[in-house]
Amino acid sequence: MKKVDIKECILFENDDYFFINKPPFISSLDERTSDAPSILRLAKEYCPDAQLCHRIDKETSGVLAIAKHPEAYRHLAMQFEARKVTKEYHAVVNGTHDLDGIDVYLPILSLPTGVVKIDKSKGKIAETIFFTIKAYKKNTLVRCLPITGRMHQIRIHLATLGAPIVGDETYGGTQIFLSELKRKFNLKKDSEEKPLIQRFALHANSLIFTDINETILNVTAPYPKDFNVLVKKLDEYSS
Repeated sequence: MKKVDIKECILFENDDYFFINKPPFISSLDERTSDAPSILRLAKEYCPDAQLCHRIDKETSGVLAIAKHPEAYRHLAMQFEARKVTKEYHAVVNGTHDLDGIDVYLPILSLPTGVVKIDKSKGKIAETIFFTIKAYKKNTLVRCLPITGRMHQIRIHLATLGAPIVGDETYGGTQIFLSELKRKFNLKKDSEEKPLIQRFALHANSLIFTDINETILNVTAPYPKDFNVLVKKLDEYSS
């Protein structure tokens, strides 16, 4: 993977924050087991006092808020803590589902193995609201509004609905291949077909919050190439 140029990822910037469209396959924070650059490290190269106001999974793409100075960080961190930030994610899931304002309120317990499970006695409160954007023959594009911000929250909550995210094998998701969608599909001889998206299909679509000047900011991140290709192929062959 080529080095990410943080400047090319910036969606919006002012004196207090900059927002990037995080590419998939790069961690928000430094990993103990890898020397690969993280978003935090790249952000500090651009702005030495940069602090991530939140984080998203390594495979997840989308909008990420970065504070330029401590006061800006505290201002937005307090809004996250008070659940005053509106976060919207988009996911492509396995199966056809009518999720019209479905509210999943199930506590989540983080396990030492780096995954989570639903645990009503030991888990922490977690809530996500889901809406169907578009249903396909065997998949659904879903709008996800996490009220809380637990680890893997959207992923595990969708799995409890029988709608695991495409490619999210950790929580029961399966991959999509073009051969499954396109009737007359011909694979080149001696080649192996790859899935339409080579990660789990989750994208942090937008953030809405109030900045230091009491201005409401609404920052949206366009789909990256792989997520966009997946949705376009579903539109073309599976509507």
